[in-house]
Amino acid sequence: MSSSLSVVRQPLVDIVIERLRHLIAGKTWPVGMKIPNEAELSNLFDVGRNTIREAIRVLSHSGMLEVRQGDGTYVRSEVDPSEIMRCVSMSGLKDHLELQYILEAEAAVMAATRRREDDLVKISDALKNRAQYSNNGSPEDFIDKDNRFHMSIIEATHNDAMIALYKYFSLSIKHNHQHLMSVRNLPEPDQHAHQKLYEAIAAGDPVQARETVRQMLEPMIELLKKL
Repeated sequence: MSSSLSVVRQPLVDIVIERLRHLIAGKTWPVGMKIPNEAELSNLFDVGRNTIREAIRVLSHSGMLEVRQGDGTYVRSEVDPSEIMRCVSMSGLKDHLELQYILEAEAAVMAATRRREDDLVKISDALKNRAQYSNNGSPEDFIDKDNRFHMSIIEATHNDAMIALYKYFSLSIKHNHQHLMSVRNLPEPDQHAHQKLYEAIAAGDPVQARETVRQMLEPMIELLKKL
């Protein structure tokens, strides 16, 4: 009686994408440089031109490459933003919470010094809407309301880069929040903790705003370190 192992092979396009990322990161083709054409890359990687074309399409869509019609393809970035964000999304709960702490702590500081009256109204409304979680309610609905509260603080920073980054990161936050709610004895920040954060921002106190975020997230991070 014989047995065989099933080997899952990586698609050719993915292999080419990884090799292109490696060559660009290694500065074989620096930022601003035109990379070889499809025929040359096809010979270099020993794959068909359709495979090369699809790999370039993926990397140009992510912002690593730029296709200039009638001219060629140029290196736009040494790193692939989509790959970085994929790695962020796939990170463990502890690593994810640590990154969330960095983002939300700095955002709280900026919001405390930059918030306007209309920002405070939005944060206050989101806080009231969040309310205290009830076992009778929908976890998904609660997570959405909690995310809206934190997003309103991010928007109060008036930093477009911070807002764009957090909007993407919030997709991972929602996903991981569902896992966090299933962890037993996890010290989940309550409504009072969120109220304190709002009050620190409203008072224009960046030190207290940062400290409040620390008090909200650090206990969860410390518990996850022990699991």
